Amino acid sequence: MIYRLYRGLTTLGGPLIAAYLERRKARGKEDGTRFPERLGHPGTARPAGPLVWMHGASVGEALSMLPLVERLLGRGLSVLMTTGTVTSARLLAERLPRGAVHQYVPVDRIAYVRAFLNHWRPDLALWAESEFWPNLLAETRHRGIPQVLIQGRMSPRSFAAWKKVPGFIHKMLSGFALCLAQTESDAGRLRALGGRDVRCLGNLKYAVAPLPCDPVALDGIKASIAGRPLWLAASTHPGEEALAGRVHAALGMADLLTVIVPRHHTRGAEVAAELRGQGLSVALRSAGEAITPQTAIYIADTMGELGLFYRLGGPVFVGKSLTIGGGQNPFEPALLGAAVLFGPLMDNFPDMAPSMLSAQAALRVKDEGELAMTVRALLADQQALRAAGQAAKVWAEGEAGVLDQVDGALAPFLAPLEAAHARP
Repeated sequence: MIYRLYRGLTTLGGPLIAAYLERRKARGKEDGTRFPERLGHPGTARPAGPLVWMHGASVGEALSMLPLVERLLGRGLSVLMTTGTVTSARLLAERLPRGAVHQYVPVDRIAYVRAFLNHWRPDLALWAESEFWPNLLAETRHRGIPQVLIQGRMSPRSFAAWKKVPGFIHKMLSGFALCLAQTESDAGRLRALGGRDVRCLGNLKYAVAPLPCDPVALDGIKASIAGRPLWLAASTHPGEEALAGRVHAALGMADLLTVIVPRHHTRGAEVAAELRGQGLSVALRSAGEAITPQTAIYIADTMGELGLFYRLGGPVFVGKSLTIGGGQNPFEPALLGAAVLFGPLMDNFPDMAPSMLSAQAALRVKDEGELAMTVRALLADQQALRAAGQAAKVWAEGEAGVLDQVDGALAPFLAPLEAAHARP
């Protein structure tokens, strides 16, 4: 009943949907150059042979799928990756392996969905995490295309909401022939909502390659720092940049450099103004401002450069874990051997965060004051700083086997595609 209502509203509401998309485009939230892709019109030709379609909502979901993309390409299969955000498209232009194709996912309206599926004709669909578009899932299922949920996630809040419309979520989840959950908790909630063949094999975020880095840029940053003590606040959200500024002041170290990488790089100027309001000397990377001996705060408001700053050797505080709940990915700095710190609000990583803590691969700080104390202690004891980074790296490298397990679970779906590819 609810699905029929949704289908009807998205069909009859075409003019309203079009107006909404135009407003998003005017605000830079849609890609004007590639906007037809959001309407189901392809931006390129379909590759020949069997095609695996992989969908991730945004940056995090898409990046977690990259190791699997490489595996599929290595099997001789073609890969189409779809995402919905401008930021993810820009990042995938740099990170997507050669041979894979990126497109924007069509808006969930029947006409757009059918145009998309008519052109791409995928042989297998792999959906990441928890973005369920009813029309896209239903139309894919009606065409007999096998669907698998990868990195399945179902938070307690989403679970409570979906329980109010059990028929609706059951209809969507039942379209997945296999559901691979991130955690056992996610698996239990997916089963309760109607997921079929739900398993927990681990988190593909453990299988990602180390974040890339431009060695020339790294040498340049290190030269400008000239041995100064530094710490990094990574993937920060509103409130955490001001907090980092207060921590910098509380540490009272004349030569200290605090590096801040906002989660959304477009906030760079806003963050700079906020910190200058605290009386701090700020340099903004996007504006080409250099790090000088007088620079207290360096705001790295550029895309795709976290790997560079994780390699600078200082303690790394992972954002969205003190002032806003959820947490950002602590695996990436750990894999690069950084000493990892995060706050108590790591709800998005219910298994990863406790695993890191139990392996002494991360340190948890309860508040701003404890963050300042921990950073001070690590900067004062270089041996402890190196040991914390080494423990993080050892833990991260020990978790990398999840990709083989996921690959094995997908084997029954991939074997027919490989057989088709092998035919003359």
